[in-house]
Amino acid sequence: MSVGIISHFDGVVTVKITGILTHAEFTALQQEAFGIIGREGGIRVLIICEDFQGWAKEGDWEDVSFQNKSDPYINKMALVGEKKWADLALMFTGKGFREFPIEYFEPGEIDKAQAWLKEY
Repeated sequence: MSVGIISHFDGVVTVKITGILTHAEFTALQQEAFGIIGREGGIRVLIICEDFQGWAKEGDWEDVSFQNKSDPYINKMALVGEKKWADLALMFTGKGFREFPIEYFEPGEIDKAQAWLKEY
């Protein structure tokens, strides 16, 4: 598995995830993202999933403390990945339960996802 922030420019934090996402990697990513929020304030998030294979079973995936601290500073979230992961990814990110819009895009739609994130 590989997960990390590959860029943060103009208020957009871009994350790339490949393989199986572990809870430890997810927690480290959250901490890195919170550091950026602390420096920049409100952000938009672009998550690019390439060769994504799901979530590891170990770890406390129900812990929402990061969401409670960070959600007021996240303006939008766009996920880019294979269509087969759309429903699970949107459920995992809490679409409909969080205060900001979340949308899913297919791999050929990265430009569309970036344009959507820049809309106000």
